[in-house]
Amino acid sequence: MEKYFDLAYIAESVPLLVPFLKVTLMVTGLSVLFGSILGFILAIMKLGNSKIAKKFAYGYTTILRCTPSIVLLFLTYYGIPAIAGNFGINLNDIDKAVFVVITFSLQFAAAMSEVIRSSLESIDRGQFEAAVSVGLSHTQAYRRIILPQAFVVALPNFGNSLLELMKEGSLAYTIGLIDIMGKAELIIAGNYNTHALEIYLALAVIYWTLSIVIEKLFLKLEKAFSKGKQVITTA
Repeated sequence: MEKYFDLAYIAESVPLLVPFLKVTLMVTGLSVLFGSILGFILAIMKLGNSKIAKKFAYGYTTILRCTPSIVLLFLTYYGIPAIAGNFGINLNDIDKAVFVVITFSLQFAAAMSEVIRSSLESIDRGQFEAAVSVGLSHTQAYRRIILPQAFVVALPNFGNSLLELMKEGSLAYTIGLIDIMGKAELIIAGNYNTHALEIYLALAVIYWTLSIVIEKLFLKLEKAFSKGKQVITTA
């Protein structure tokens, strides 16, 4: 009779799952890239003088942060092709990874817009005014004075958001993307649901390891960028 739980099966499962980690990392990396760019734009809109832009940015953030990841994923996966179909555009052959990246880029942008906004607001306005008064342009003042300090402030929250995104990305298998989670589900299905516990534990070990590595990396980055620096306030 087959044992219900086999510890050795966890070790055997890890090598089967690891090759598909590249799909998970690819989706996470692209989502972070595009989400950060959009998040920065939204943060600037929130800090700008345009009431319309500000309302749009805050409205976007509220809606996206209140929408469950899996709901947003399904809306993207089924909604975009349906809308495009009304204009005679067939998107049914688009790689599923594209819809996953779109989904998590939109969601990550909402989180990053608040991270970037709060980090920029944490820098004393007097520093910007002082930089401009000594001859720096607005762009130079932001690039040389404000943004480097804001980056250090934002780094911990950026790391936390990245970890959350990576974990949320495991939902990609629900639309058929074969990432590390999707491969785990295929193995379980191929085993007729036997050793499912071991497979999920192997999956958890991989996520734990990856999360610890990322967390330690961001701690080192934070220490490196903060060394000898501090956010200065003006009287």
